Amino acid sequence: MKTFRISLLAAVIAITMAKAAEPGLLKPLAGVKRIVFLGDSITHAGQYVEFVEAWCRLRFPDHFVDFINIGLPSETVSGLSEDGHAGGQFPRPDLHERLERVLAKSKPDLVVACYGMNCGIYLPFAGERFAKYQDGMERLRKACAAHGAKVLHVTPPTFDEVKGGKPGYGATLDRYSAWLVGQRKLGWDVVDSHAPMNIHLAEQRAKDSKFFLAGDGVHCNETGHWLIAKAILLHWGEKQVAEVADAKALMAAHAHGAAVLKLVQQRQRLLKDAWLTATKHIRPGMKVGLPLDEANAKATELEKQIRETLGKPKP
Repeated sequence: MKTFRISLLAAVIAITMAKAAEPGLLKPLAGVKRIVFLGDSITHAGQYVEFVEAWCRLRFPDHFVDFINIGLPSETVSGLSEDGHAGGQFPRPDLHERLERVLAKSKPDLVVACYGMNCGIYLPFAGERFAKYQDGMERLRKACAAHGAKVLHVTPPTFDEVKGGKPGYGATLDRYSAWLVGQRKLGWDVVDSHAPMNIHLAEQRAKDSKFFLAGDGVHCNETGHWLIAKAILLHWGEKQVAEVADAKALMAAHAHGAAVLKLVQQRQRLLKDAWLTATKHIRPGMKVGLPLDEANAKATELEKQIRETLGKPKP
């Protein structure tokens, strides 16, 4: 019976995804040509960004949006750094050191920003640190507005104290996330990934004490990234992802799902390194990307392959 339910769900999803794009669909992205994702190492890892783009490609093959991931490991929006970070090699990067360069170079219509995991510096809640986080978010919004870009905030992923230690830090991120969600009353566009991840972790750990979403308490595995992607897609009105357990099931529901996801991953990872280098981040130890012109040329070829896989002509 369980196998039948899974097969039926996959069939329903496949039928939905196979429908041609219709006018008015993907309304939250109306007029959006380029989305830039900013965040720390979780965004830099990028699986949730890849899942969101692959879904949009499969669901709306006629609606092209350029997804660019420029997340930077260790980064904060608060500007804070703990003593001895990275073994004392360098302080945590501050988004605001590079933000103007990123916005001027990438010219996004929409910025998706996921910050908070590093911003409390893995310590119990303190008002002074929290104020730095709030101020950093306000500065982010003002900078984006000055460049004509909207902002979609994503609450920080859950922190697992069982795996990561740092007693009290889970509650710190609960408060950061609750504040961010509360800003909706001021008109902020906010996706809550934190609460669904907390719930999923608690439910699954009650069944299996060894279950985790992040082996070190911080860096999400594929399931964790899928939960973030699902939260974003649900926020954009894609209700059919609500019952999908993981990205593999989602991609398997479309004839070209796995192939499209693979090409999307190649394209995003190529451009990520190029954009980080082109916008002159100052974090040590990062891979040097191709010159942006060269990376864009290779990305154009991958774009052609994606559209051919989808059965769509070059736009």
